[in-house]
Amino acid sequence: MTQKTYLPSVIDVEKQRKWHFIDATNLVLGRLSTKIAILLMGKHKKEFTPHMDCGDFVVITNTDKIRITGNKAEDKFYFRHSGYAHGAKVIPYKRQMENDSTHVVYLAVKRMLDDNKLRDRRLKRLRLYKGEQTDFKQKTN
Repeated sequence: MTQKTYLPSVIDVEKQRKWHFIDATNLVLGRLSTKIAILLMGKHKKEFTPHMDCGDFVVITNTDKIRITGNKAEDKFYFRHSGYAHGAKVIPYKRQMENDSTHVVYLAVKRMLDDNKLRDRRLKRLRLYKGEQTDFKQKTN
């Protein structure tokens, strides 16, 4: 008896994309970002294929009202380097939340996705907003 593996076509995957709207008020950053990563990858679908981009669109509102557990508010830092000598920048979590809370959620989701060619494509389907207002344009088929 031969078994055949089902592979969805790219056209079918594009037609089946859905929009997920999540309010981040009082949600924990790590738990929320894992849910977002699963939705962006498409692991919640039965036709999930690891080498295809079959995830959905995700819209997150109220990123400034997200919370973290434990002492992470004082201990967590965001590090980046310019590439030059003494070019290291370290930003505490509290200051980053004051400056741009969407960047905190974006980095958490980005670091939960696989580091491959599909990551940038998946992150383009993520929309982040600080407050209630959303000005996104939903593409209708």
